[in-house]
Amino acid sequence: MPDVLHSVENGVSWITLNRPEAMNAVTWDQRERIIALLADASADPSVRAVVVTATGRGFCAGADLRGAPATGEKVAGDVSRMIRRGAQRFVSAVLDCEKPVIAAVNGTAAGIGAHLAFACDLVLAAESARFVEVFARRGLVPDGGGAYLLPRLIGPQRAKELMFFGDALPAAEAYAMGLVNRVVPADELPKTARAWAERLAQGPTRALALTKQLVNASLDVDRTTAFAAEATAQELNMTTRDAREGVASFVERREASYEGR
Repeated sequence: MPDVLHSVENGVSWITLNRPEAMNAVTWDQRERIIALLADASADPSVRAVVVTATGRGFCAGADLRGAPATGEKVAGDVSRMIRRGAQRFVSAVLDCEKPVIAAVNGTAAGIGAHLAFACDLVLAAESARFVEVFARRGLVPDGGGAYLLPRLIGPQRAKELMFFGDALPAAEAYAMGLVNRVVPADELPKTARAWAERLAQGPTRALALTKQLVNASLDVDRTTAFAAEATAQELNMTTRDAREGVASFVERREASYEGR
């Protein structure tokens, strides 16, 4: 069986990590495959939402460096380059995907696995899911965008607590903190993810992409820049078929029918 399962159903690209025997610790090959699938989703008009999930008991137990390209003797700069080309590229692929991305977290999400989930636009978690900022427990600095993502989601104090101690955070507590949108029984997770994703896939895809860009950038810019980006985004969006359909459906008092164009 492939390490990453993929299918497109009803406008939804399903990306499933498939190394349950390793709690889906992500390998170099898996990472590259997922990055490519997210880029494909951006470019494919028939794909209008993405779900990232996994098989077995774990969502992603972190990075598995086995299978990475062989390197010679380590020199200064190698580690930072590896982080930029690896974990940071991986998380950026989710943040930069032009379609909404849902994480359906079926089990433990640790290290880069937790950051993969937190980078997604919406996070669904099974009741049994746990999130672990495991880096400090291994004597490491959080990478894969953790120190960027977490303070923006829950504030610096709580982010530091999770990162300093590395304790497992149950799904219910992650929900209370605002890291998770919804917690559901494990057997309802696939159904809920499908319902959410297919609802997004019936929406105005370009408007959602522009909304995602505005929200993701909003915490890094001042008000003047954010307002200018908003005005430009609406200008661009009004050239789409879906925007015209949305306005027409309002005037005509009927349900809109969006095509993602």
